[in-house]
Amino acid sequence: MEIGVEEKIAAEKPEKLSELLRHVSENAGEKVSLGAIAEAMADRSFGAFLIVFCLPNLIPLPPGATFILGLPLVFIAFQMAFSRLDTIWLPRRLHDYSFDNKAFSAVLDKFVPWMEKAERFIKPRFWSGNTRLYERFIGVFALLLAVVIFLPIPLGNMGPSYALALIGLGLTERDGVTLGIGILIGAIFGIIVGYVGYEIFKLIPYFFHQLPHYWDGFRNFFL
Repeated sequence: MEIGVEEKIAAEKPEKLSELLRHVSENAGEKVSLGAIAEAMADRSFGAFLIVFCLPNLIPLPPGATFILGLPLVFIAFQMAFSRLDTIWLPRRLHDYSFDNKAFSAVLDKFVPWMEKAERFIKPRFWSGNTRLYERFIGVFALLLAVVIFLPIPLGNMGPSYALALIGLGLTERDGVTLGIGILIGAIFGIIVGYVGYEIFKLIPYFFHQLPHYWDGFRNFFL
């Protein structure tokens, strides 16, 4: 009898990210907290929060903005790699932070149709990552990408953020294909951005060495 009840609960539990978010909104009161979303995501919370915090980084950002928008990704990926928990941990202030459920529902009304279209192609397949160790390896790679996003490299946030979003979708939907594509794109952009960043930082000593010459030219021109 107990097995039948458990099977019924498992069957009723929404599997797709869009369904999970709708489930949170429909079962919440007037307010929805970040903690409630994290608890609803359960062992998928790492992937879900990666997606959420990748979205602002998918557009070109002014210098310095990645220090703020990239830091949550470092926080999430670090937990994926090294936390003893299999779900995300939020500081109490963030855990208890709540917002209006009507506004949350309105946002879902706009984004869920797009998510549902994506979910037609992103589905559980070729998944062998049902262990925490597997997720830790993905977390180490995600942490490297998050650090690249965090660094103030011009336009260095978009490609790695896109890769992290795909990795988050793969983790959330248990899709090994999407996860693999995200890792491949992340590796390519990681190498490109890393090389560009290395070349930029290599120029810093040269720039400081040339400062006296720049100053002399400035004085000769204006003074």
